[in-house]
Amino acid sequence: MISNADPLAALAGQEHAVRRLNAIAADPPQSIVIEGGDADSRVALALYWAMRLNCASGSVPCGQCPACRQIADLAFNDLLFFDGREGLIKVESVRERRSTWGQPPHGDGRRVTIFAEAQMFMTEAANALLKSLEEPRPGNVFVLAAPQRERLLETLVSRSWVITLSWPDKRENDPEIAEWVAAMVGFWQSGRGWFERTSTKGVVDRHLAMQVVLGMQRELREALSGSCATPLSASLARTHDSRGLRRIGLALDQAQDALNTQVPVNPAMVLDWVATRMV
Repeated sequence: MISNADPLAALAGQEHAVRRLNAIAADPPQSIVIEGGDADSRVALALYWAMRLNCASGSVPCGQCPACRQIADLAFNDLLFFDGREGLIKVESVRERRSTWGQPPHGDGRRVTIFAEAQMFMTEAANALLKSLEEPRPGNVFVLAAPQRERLLETLVSRSWVITLSWPDKRENDPEIAEWVAAMVGFWQSGRGWFERTSTKGVVDRHLAMQVVLGMQRELREALSGSCATPLSASLARTHDSRGLRRIGLALDQAQDALNTQVPVNPAMVLDWVATRMV
């Protein structure tokens, strides 16, 4: 594993995923899905894969050859990088690359196309990519990185090799977010005290709403795992069976999608929707 390449620093603790990629590098699948972890670790593993398939060493990336350095800088001729962290991945940008995917790579390795935060695909863009996967061209491989495979078009996942990263080590929310999360769980139990928080204009912006949703997802993971490392995750596990916990997860995924993709969006209304969904 590379220790001196900043883009790969987020792979600490993800050695199992790196070993899986190394094992399939001799005959790489056309498409892989990277799920789990956080956004940084998903991008880091995708870049590692691009290096693994193009490094001059022909083996574990050296981090020093021109291909490795250029991939780290997102400047490699045979690397296409779509960054869903910056907004929606639109159909026009996918269609523009279809002719490129119909050609062999420039170098001796593979052309790697990475879709970071691929849950940001617009439906038309996902379908346009699917058409390219249905017409495979030698030398082209694809990476779809997303928090969960369920947030991607099912037919894309079915054509992909799935790599699952370990969740981040952080198991507790910051105090401010923990207060909001506790208020939501308390509302589910009592039906009181939530709307006083969200009714004041300007109190909830998109960033805060996203942090609350992510904080809820963190508590939910603890409850689902059975470890219940925090009082709130223990409370969730006591008051909801596995079906109820999955319903919470679905509501949180839908809220995250709304905060990511809807323009304009009312962040307070998104949190209110999650709160009332489980009462």
